[in-house]
Amino acid sequence: MKRVFSLLEKNWLGTPIQFAWQKTSGNYLAVTGADHIVKIFDRHGQKRSEINLSGNCVAMDWDKDGDILAVIAEKSSCIYLWDANTNKTSQLDSGLRDQLSFLLWSKFGSFLAVGTVKGNLLIYNRQTSRKIPVIGKHTKRITCGCWNAENMLALGGEDKMITVSNQEGDTLRQTPVRSEPSDMQFSMMRTDDRTSTAERTISVVVGKRILFLFNLNEPDNPIDLEFQQRYGNIVCYSWYGDGYIMIGFSRGTLVVISTHIREIGQEIFQTRNHKDSLTSIAVSQTLNKAATCGDNWEELLEQWMGGEEERTHCKEKSASFYNNRIKIHDLAELKDMYAIINLDDEHKGLGTLSWTDDGQLLALSTQRGALHVFLTKLPILGDACSTRIAHLTSLLEVTVANPVEGELPITVSVDVEPNFVAVGLYHLAVGMNNRAWFYVLGENAVKKLKDVEYLGTVASVCLYSDYASALFEGKVQLHLIESEMLDAQEEREMRLFPAVDDKCRILCHALTGDFLIYGTDTGVIQYFYIEDWQFVNDYRHPVSVKKIFPDPNGTRLVFIDEKSDGYVYCPVNDATYEIPDFSPTIKGVLWENWPMDKGVFIAYDDDKVYTYVFHKDTIQGSKVILAGSTKVPFSHKPLLLYNGELTCQTQSGKINNIYLSTHCFLDNLKDEGPHKLWQVLAQTLMLKRFSDAWELCKILNDHAAWIELARACLHHMEVEFAIRVYRTIGNGGMVMSLEQIKGIEDYNLLAGHLAMFSKDFNLAQDLYLASSCPIAALEMRRDLQHWDSALQLAKRLAPDQIPFISKEYAIQLEFTGDYVNALTHYEKGITGDNKEHDEVCLAGVAQMSIRMGDIRRGVNQALKHPSRVLKRDCGAILENMKQFSEAAQLYEKGLYYDKAASVYIRCKNWAKVGELLPHVSSPKIHLQYAKAKEADGRYKEAVVAYENAKQWNSAIRIYLDHLNNPEKAVSIVRETQSLDGAKMVARFFLQLGDYGSAIQFLVMSKCNNEAFTLAQQHNKMEIYADIIGSEDTTNEDYQSIALYFEGEKRHFQAGKFFLLCGQYSRALKHFLKCPSSEDNAAIEMAIETVGQAKDELLTSQLIDYLMGESDGVPKDAKYLFRLYMALKQYREAARTAIIIAREEQSAGNYRNAHDVLFSMYAELKSQKIKIPSEMATNLMILHSYILVRIHVKNGDHMKGARMLIRVANNISKFPSREY
Repeated sequence: MKRVFSLLEKNWLGTPIQFAWQKTSGNYLAVTGADHIVKIFDRHGQKRSEINLSGNCVAMDWDKDGDILAVIAEKSSCIYLWDANTNKTSQLDSGLRDQLSFLLWSKFGSFLAVGTVKGNLLIYNRQTSRKIPVIGKHTKRITCGCWNAENMLALGGEDKMITVSNQEGDTLRQTPVRSEPSDMQFSMMRTDDRTSTAERTISVVVGKRILFLFNLNEPDNPIDLEFQQRYGNIVCYSWYGDGYIMIGFSRGTLVVISTHIREIGQEIFQTRNHKDSLTSIAVSQTLNKAATCGDNWEELLEQWMGGEEERTHCKEKSASFYNNRIKIHDLAELKDMYAIINLDDEHKGLGTLSWTDDGQLLALSTQRGALHVFLTKLPILGDACSTRIAHLTSLLEVTVANPVEGELPITVSVDVEPNFVAVGLYHLAVGMNNRAWFYVLGENAVKKLKDVEYLGTVASVCLYSDYASALFEGKVQLHLIESEMLDAQEEREMRLFPAVDDKCRILCHALTGDFLIYGTDTGVIQYFYIEDWQFVNDYRHPVSVKKIFPDPNGTRLVFIDEKSDGYVYCPVNDATYEIPDFSPTIKGVLWENWPMDKGVFIAYDDDKVYTYVFHKDTIQGSKVILAGSTKVPFSHKPLLLYNGELTCQTQSGKINNIYLSTHCFLDNLKDEGPHKLWQVLAQTLMLKRFSDAWELCKILNDHAAWIELARACLHHMEVEFAIRVYRTIGNGGMVMSLEQIKGIEDYNLLAGHLAMFSKDFNLAQDLYLASSCPIAALEMRRDLQHWDSALQLAKRLAPDQIPFISKEYAIQLEFTGDYVNALTHYEKGITGDNKEHDEVCLAGVAQMSIRMGDIRRGVNQALKHPSRVLKRDCGAILENMKQFSEAAQLYEKGLYYDKAASVYIRCKNWAKVGELLPHVSSPKIHLQYAKAKEADGRYKEAVVAYENAKQWNSAIRIYLDHLNNPEKAVSIVRETQSLDGAKMVARFFLQLGDYGSAIQFLVMSKCNNEAFTLAQQHNKMEIYADIIGSEDTTNEDYQSIALYFEGEKRHFQAGKFFLLCGQYSRALKHFLKCPSSEDNAAIEMAIETVGQAKDELLTSQLIDYLMGESDGVPKDAKYLFRLYMALKQYREAARTAIIIAREEQSAGNYRNAHDVLFSMYAELKSQKIKIPSEMATNLMILHSYILVRIHVKNGDHMKGARMLIRVANNISKFPSREY
């Protein structure tokens, strides 16, 4: 809030003043004090006129259009009328002889109501000059009143009556009130019926305490609203919004109530806005703001350290403690304080607040007779050129700044309140109506250059470096800003567009460094090249062009037509591109000024900024995309866009920077989550900010993110960057492919390759066909196996390739089951000069002919074809079609004997099967043949076939049942170990009475119980025992045999089978009971039993037996040695071995002695047990003795002699040898 000016006339000092803003425009302010003069000031504080009165001013009011100011004064019955258009004052005789007390213009029409101190009324119609006097409207002074939109007049007077009259002065209604009324207003109460918009409710303050609501529709139900006593008196109030009333109270409280019948009497909002007193409130519906004023001396006194008495004294004596303020609230959110204005130079208290109708200026009167005017809303006038901006910062002040380059702002004071502002690289222009003032912008100062008067009212001005262009009344004037700057011809100083013979009207224009560009109502966009002073380009649009916005270079231009559609126009190729999702409410467009973001622009309306990107080079061609939108604060006008930062002008004349939501990747994103980062990545890719996208991918560390970046690079034909991305993610194939094409200069060919890599094959084909290498489209379709498309392309591009493509297409059609078309394409594929290719096509013809039912043709073709595989495939097709004879024939010709034989079997052609059988390897076919021959009684052929089919049971059955050849059956059983075959053989021998053979084959067939029973019945247990001992048999079977032999007193056999079933004690008992004839074998088995049992009791029992303690006959020591070996008691075994060897040596059995010692030596070595020296020495001597003969026999007498010397030295060890 900026103070525009203050008025302090000497004659006003110490007395209250009255003031009134001119309605509608607010260009004039009427002020009067105790000097009997109404002074008219303009909005800049300059006095324009004054009206001399006969006495103090009683009331004054402007008519609805702001053309006439009406004033009444004391001691006069005349009405003073000042005309703002002519600056002349006239007097109107009221015709009433009493003192005038009230004056008010109507809201509609030109009716002026004037009341008198005696209650009389005059209604004056200024349009017709008719005066209607109404005598006795009230019985006492008329003090207040108001008009509504229907020209009803409500009046209140000291007679405590309210009357409602029409514009003719006829009383329609009247109602009494409890006390004197004041501050009367017409408005509309809030109801559920939203269709009614009539102002039918009168509100009036009664007795300064009550707000009285009188609804003309319900005259019998008036409403009295009383408020808390602590609020004080009602100072003033104002209606706003949907039936809300804001009320200010004398003790500083601000209250808002609703007039809805269900909420009436409830305080919607309440605050102590001023701690001591509130003197006025004012509401601006245009700004949606409310202002209050008052003094807040207590806010300072609370800091005073003295007592209450001292504070009271200070309040009464020291005016310096008053802190007068204006507080401004936003009506949308009353709790938020929009602004606070401190008035440190006012100490006597404040008076009345009043806004202009447009909310631009707020006036405040004070108790000491001063008037202050504050700027609350500026016209949003601003312009930008490159990165320099100019904007209105006060009514007569323009600020030029370059926020990008960091230049200090320059303030320029102007002579008039401008209607337009324009800035160039070195100049500033402001103006109004048909005049413009030009200023030269220096580094630290501004110099006024000149003013230019144009031929009509200027709508807008554009500047650049040397030239300015002004649009007025459908024309554009281009002229030099400083004529002396250029040594130019006079004709280049100024030119008027369009030419005289051109009947169009120019609706918009723009100026760049090289061009003047304008659009017309006929839809023409013209480019005028300033350097050559001639037109160089024009574009014709179907409808008129309303606005144009060129980029900084003028090579691209956004224009909006009369349908509110937006387009990007490129004059280089004379192409236009429609802007998608272009809002019809768009007010303007700004191009990005950051050099790295070419093609980015924003379109804005009152609420949002839409970010668009013009992608010039993509595989899909040039296009415009919507990148996103950003909400902008209220009353912000964008002026400059630089690197995603939008510089906006506000109503207060300040600059505010907003970051576009589409550029949030410029923030620090390290702490953001993956979801947010993915959204930001999408934004960077839309804006072609690949370097930023690269950094985001590194943060995301997600393979999918790198793939998205790579795809975007392909889409935008950024080959080098795509190579970099694919190399990073390790996709060597794409890197190599892109390296191969990166040097291609043909735009369409390169785009075609990239579209193919992006899997947009239709687009790739179109691009290839438009390129210098259209054959690439055919190659792509062939690689993709899109044969239909490939054939169409081959007809145009390479007819010689049609047969080869037809063949591939036919193969695909065959695979999908389209045999008709497959046959056609196979036939088209035959060339006659390519043998290998034609063989494939002929094979296809054969197969497709068979599938189509032309079996004869297909079979003949297949028989003539050299391919075995073709015969097999055709045979399979015929077999499925149940054409067995032809199928078998083809199989046989193709040497597929198994398949041929199988098909011959299906058609019962056994003769052919027999012929093919030597070549058949399939057991299944042999089995089928064997069964057929067995059914025919041809057993020899059947058994051979069964053997070839490896059906051994069937072969055994034939040998036994039909060919009476048990030897062959037994041979097969022994070879194959067939259980079922063994049963059959056992059954055969049982029938012959050969129980031994029967038992053998029963055991082989795992029928141990039957074999055991048979052995018992026929006393063949020895045979059973021998057989079962060599088989994998259970302990129960062994125990059964052992018990049998135990019962027969055959101890050796019983012990053997008790050992096998793990019953070591019983086994040892039987082995020790064996007769002497079986003694050696029994002892060996006993040793094995004890060795397995590892039982000390059994070991002790056997040792006693071997030592002869049980029968008095010591056994050979070798058994004790073997026992120790079985028990793994190697040390004892070693001692025993030495003893045995010594005995054998003494007996002359040197070989036996050697063998005993050597076996013991090897066992001790394996168990890593130290060899006794005696054993080692004896073994060495015995070994030397044995080697003598070997060396002598081999003729090595030297070694033999050495061995004999060693033996001779120990001759005592060989007592039985005579020498």
